Amino acid sequence: MKDSRKEIHLLIALGVFFSIAFQTLRAQNKIKGNAENGASLYKTNCTACHATDLTKKLIGPALSRVTEKRSRDWLHKWIKNNKALRESGDKDALAIYEEYGKVEMNLFPQLSETDIDDILSFIKNPPGPKEEKTPSETNGKNLQDPSSGTYTKLILIGFAVLSVILLLILIRIYTLIRVLNAKTFDEYKASKKKISINIPEILEKYRTLGYSLIGALFLLSLFGLWDFLMNIDVNKGYQPNQPIYFSHKIHAGINKIDCQYCHSSAKYGKVSGIPSANVCMNCHLIINEYKGDYIEEGKDKAFYTSEIQKIYKSIGWDPNTRTYSGKNEPIRWTRIHNMPDFVYFNHSQHVILGEDAIKKSKNVDVVCKACHGEVQEMDKIKIANDFTMGWCVSCHRTIEVDMNNKYYTEYFNELHEKLKKQHGSKANPKITVDAVGGIECAKCHY
Repeated sequence: MKDSRKEIHLLIALGVFFSIAFQTLRAQNKIKGNAENGASLYKTNCTACHATDLTKKLIGPALSRVTEKRSRDWLHKWIKNNKALRESGDKDALAIYEEYGKVEMNLFPQLSETDIDDILSFIKNPPGPKEEKTPSETNGKNLQDPSSGTYTKLILIGFAVLSVILLLILIRIYTLIRVLNAKTFDEYKASKKKISINIPEILEKYRTLGYSLIGALFLLSLFGLWDFLMNIDVNKGYQPNQPIYFSHKIHAGINKIDCQYCHSSAKYGKVSGIPSANVCMNCHLIINEYKGDYIEEGKDKAFYTSEIQKIYKSIGWDPNTRTYSGKNEPIRWTRIHNMPDFVYFNHSQHVILGEDAIKKSKNVDVVCKACHGEVQEMDKIKIANDFTMGWCVSCHRTIEVDMNNKYYTEYFNELHEKLKKQHGSKANPKITVDAVGGIECAKCHY
């Protein structure tokens, strides 16, 4: 009896021991972190190789449910220094290394234990999918709203057609009334003659007025011809479709991508340049589908994703195998801004030398907006200004030269001193661009 009691006590003790050991081990593997901070850390450190959608494979494996497949301790060692983990002979680490073509994962010694727990918490409990917004919710417009532009035009056209029909009906009614009032057909014909218009008599009677009207029409025709000639190649509002739909509002506005990230030659070159597809791939190597909240009227997320696929097709990139096929299809962009061949315009001169003065004069935060308008609000780029000679000259006559710029400080030092003497006690005379040759013909035409 005593032996059986000892066995029962031993079993109870072992049960308590294993229970405590299991709970301790479970507590060690339990991941406690800040998922919100982890999302930020993941975006900063991990998205170069791992998809933002945790269920998809990118350069590295899909990370969904990885916290269930691996222990917390192992994941910490792998993230912190996967090379050391492989060198220790860990079979799982070596297997992953072999599976992904012996491409080494980056080391993250700068991440603390808390940081890694935060990242793992984000992977374990990623935020749920955002509720899809319909175009009407996103833009405040409804396609079925009669106040929208398309329906307003249709209603106006309908009213115009209805007005013509009513006018024809009234003419018929008037004719019918005259027929009914006439006792005989001859009387009806006589009534028609009474209202007939004798054009020669009217022209003879109102000859002076007629000549005046003809003269006025001639002058209006001359003005119309002059206006037509002056507006040749003035394309303000020109907004063509492009082979790949690119929304500047999404890129420059919502995501705040700097203009010169894509148009890098605008600062140091004559032309701003059209970015090559490899610039697009800096981001779209990872971003292969659209997940933003902003959706234009009449479009959906699938539309934007399909436009990203066009970039892949143009450079022969397969997002599934993550390889290049070697088959390229150059993107035939439609040029929008194009100065005539007889006009010289240098972007760098305006972006570097004139940046501060232009921003101050035009009251803009980015120098590009002075000429190209509020690009960050445009879904499709359009020409925002006239870009005529008069438009440029008026700008040169109002914008002051930035004398704090090193170039102008050195180049116009003597001129500055001469102007001070001419203006007497006025210490800082106003020097606009036209005063330093900004409206001379040879500045732009040579």
